[in-house]
Amino acid sequence: MSTRDKPLHFKKATLFVALAFAAGLTQAHAQTPVNVHAAEKIGTVQQIYDGALLPDIQANTFRNIDRLFSTRTVPASGKAYALPASDKQLKNFVFKSNGKNFDLYDYVSLNRVGGLLVLKDGKIVFENYQLGNSEKTRWMSMSVVKSITATLIGAAIKDGHIKSIDDPIVNYLPELKGSAYDGVSVKNLLQMASGVRWDETYVNPKSDRRQMLEVQTTQKPGAVLKLMSKLPRAAAPGTRWNYSTGETQVAGALVRAAVGKPVAQYLNERIWGKFGMESDATWWLESPDGLEVGGSGLSATLRDYGRFGLFLLGGGKAGGEQILPDNWVKDAGSPKMVDGKLVNYGYMLWPIPEAAGTINEGAFEARGIFGQHIYMNPKENVVIVVWGALPKPTGSAPVGDNDFFAAATQAVR
Repeated sequence: MSTRDKPLHFKKATLFVALAFAAGLTQAHAQTPVNVHAAEKIGTVQQIYDGALLPDIQANTFRNIDRLFSTRTVPASGKAYALPASDKQLKNFVFKSNGKNFDLYDYVSLNRVGGLLVLKDGKIVFENYQLGNSEKTRWMSMSVVKSITATLIGAAIKDGHIKSIDDPIVNYLPELKGSAYDGVSVKNLLQMASGVRWDETYVNPKSDRRQMLEVQTTQKPGAVLKLMSKLPRAAAPGTRWNYSTGETQVAGALVRAAVGKPVAQYLNERIWGKFGMESDATWWLESPDGLEVGGSGLSATLRDYGRFGLFLLGGGKAGGEQILPDNWVKDAGSPKMVDGKLVNYGYMLWPIPEAAGTINEGAFEARGIFGQHIYMNPKENVVIVVWGALPKPTGSAPVGDNDFFAAATQAVR
């Protein structure tokens, strides 16, 4: 793709970075950090969600999503949290999944893993990059960022910006009064149990998820929240669980309204810079200088995703400060009752199912379509980060991720 063919926001970002460096500014102070893969040919966001990209272009696109929409930078910390190499490195191991035997090489190859990081006791026991990636690559989070948005709600409660998890969200977002979100609590929102109707089907152009994407493509301020305000009610708040990316746009708007500053800035102040992230991240915006997209669009390096996992594994402490309320991570990573039924979903985190009595007991993850994962196992003090490039948004991976996580955790005991 030539410079002439690139989107306008990309041209502006490129020009800004060039001027910033000419003025002697550091990368951390530039509006858009340098992307080492910026010359690669990429696809469109519609092709991503259609699952209509050939492997090379797909990988290029996943590490270049900052070129698809306007973004805001989450600056790196002044001092990176150290991730030393462990004396004991992970070696190949064999495990069962779906009734068949697989090993480490099978998992990486068959599940099209573009990056894999395994941390044990805060040390690197395995780190590998594929599909043209490197330690400087920023890779898309997809729905992994939902867990980050939800975590910022926890931080806002701890900081007193949100008084209670049981507060009605219209206390902070009065523009939603009279909508289906009127009567929905912060807790309902975190559990995706608002009762607001939503169709998450990625490959259906008429679904709510794709309509949200089309609205995002217009890059008009407030357009996504306006779309959410027009959705009808399907059930009473707290009585039905329904996975909704739109819900996390409301969650992001809640953070922005409560803390009175951009979501990416709050992420930097409370977690990213404070914990010690090594590299700048970028986060999609619904419009230039607008609201961050709460459910997708954050791009970060493999190690920094690992550091976020360590932040949660440590109960939400950063820079010697308790950032999250007491027991927040335990509550966020455990199943919840919704209308008398146990749902395997916490506060935008996924507990590992059927894990009682196994090495995965108590483990949970942040995950996104195409195979993005941050697996966290508090009992074993293990974090595993996976960058996936599966051919379609959803559907079973050839090798079960939870089977791999259990086997890898066992192998580093």
